[in-house]
Order: sequence, then C-alpha cells, then structure tokens
Amino acid sequence: MTISTRGRYALRLMIDLAQHNTGEYIALKDVCKRQQISIKYLEQIVSQLGKSGFLKSARGSQGGYQLAKAPEEYTIGSILRQTEGGLAPVSCLKDQPNQCPHYKKCLSVPFWEGLYRTINEYMEGVTLADLVEEKKNENPSMPVYFL
Repeated sequence: MTISTRGRYALRLMIDLAQHNTGEYIALKDVCKRQQISIKYLEQIVSQLGKSGFLKSARGSQGGYQLAKAPEEYTIGSILRQTEGGLAPVSCLKDQPNQCPHYKKCLSVPFWEGLYRTINEYMEGVTLADLVEEKKNENPSMPVYFL
C-alpha cells in the first residue's frame, strides 16, 4: 500500500492547521510557505476536505482555513481515507461485503484481512494532536515538516 502525494499533503496540511491553531483562520499561502507545497495543489485538497466537513473556510482579508473540530477528534485514518478513498492493501477488500469470486476459497484472504485490520487499528489510534505533540516534544523550536 502506498499513500499518494495527495494523502501525504492532506495530512501535512491538517497537521499544520492543528499546530498553528489560534482560533483564527489561517491563510493557505502561509501553510504553503511553511510546508513547501504548491498553492494550486493545496487548493484542490482544501476543497475536498472542506466539502467533507474536515475544514472550515472564510473569505476576505482575514480569511483562510481552520480545522472544523479539535485536533484530538481527527484520526490519521479518517484523513487518509477521505483523500485516498480507502486504505485496503488489496483491491478485493475495498467492498463490503467482499465481492471477489475467489473470496471463499482464497488462501491469502486471512493474511490480507489481518493486515487491513492492523492498518486500520494503527491509523485510528493516532490523532492530529498526537502528531503535533510528539513533534513538540522532540524539538519545540524546530519547524514541522512531514513526508
């Protein structure tokens, strides 16, 4: 399983908004500068995250973006599922119930289901707040950049 650039950048955006949360809206150009991501790319991502209720936005000179909920309420899994469309390690696990004609006789299914369960448990167990706090504890004066 590979997380796309869209998913990685969405996570960086959300972490940046959590890290710089003062209650005010944050200009996208500021996030772009800190994260070194093109504004055109982030505009696409904020549009998607805004439509799904992850972000609030405001127009005008004091406008920008902010998290719609507290950082503790966003799991990494929820963010990546929103941008990636799912986290299944193999295509046959994307549908529930499983539609694969080989599902009942496939000997590898238990392995893939176990991996999928592990991925979901891990990603649901980590929040934006966890990542921001972990980075603060490492070196509080260092800017936060992610993959």
